[in-house]
Amino acid sequence: MGKVAKRIGDKRMLGLIRRYLEAGIMVNGVVMERHEGAPQGGPLSPILANVLLDEVDTELERRGHAFVRYGDDCNVYVRSKRAGERVMQALRHQYARLRLKVNEAKSAVARPRERKILGFSFWTSRGTIKRRVAPQALGAMKERVKEITRRRGGRSIPQVVEELRSYLPGWKNYFHLAETPYVFRDLDSWIRRRLRMLQLKQWKRGPTVYRKLRNRGVPEAIAARAAAYAKGWWRTSNHKALKMALPTSYYDRLGVPSLA
Repeated sequence: MGKVAKRIGDKRMLGLIRRYLEAGIMVNGVVMERHEGAPQGGPLSPILANVLLDEVDTELERRGHAFVRYGDDCNVYVRSKRAGERVMQALRHQYARLRLKVNEAKSAVARPRERKILGFSFWTSRGTIKRRVAPQALGAMKERVKEITRRRGGRSIPQVVEELRSYLPGWKNYFHLAETPYVFRDLDSWIRRRLRMLQLKQWKRGPTVYRKLRNRGVPEAIAARAAAYAKGWWRTSNHKALKMALPTSYYDRLGVPSLA
């Protein structure tokens, strides 16, 4: 509150912030006393974090370091491992003066491509550093799509597509700065394969699969081969017959968002 008071002279505002910090929290319908911190996800938390950590930014700028900080997530870029270790030690001391502690489990001195910041990491192409979706963020996205396209949902394909439409555009917009078009093309193919697998599961039996494929113009021999392995949903979802019956244009008409 002392640091905030140096920036804000409005006593009513200062009183409101103090009451916000001292307010209790609701846990399972019961109000409990809170002894420190601000509620996670609240609008005040990032503002106070920036007020508190402003002097960290100022010190990094004074030393001429390239860095990026968002909330408590901070990456500092230096030329050598030795320089990185010096900066890490200096940050430990500076955070300690602010009564903060570095999370040693999540912090490291490492090459930029081995670390992530806000879901992004880096890769090198012909000597040029480029942005990419961090492997952890990519894995989380795939888990979310798997959940949406899970085989035991009792939902129609249009319902599943609607869920994808509520999730994928936001994900795409967030990571639009990534310079890896081939990754997004591969994700598009993978998502459509997940949808073909789901369709196979809903058709269930080989005779039904055969009939549906034939109705969609798949030649008899190719449809028969796909229907013979209909219970291997994931493997069959990549079969030529499924790609002919359920092409990309079909999912485009359904409104499945494209990431590429």
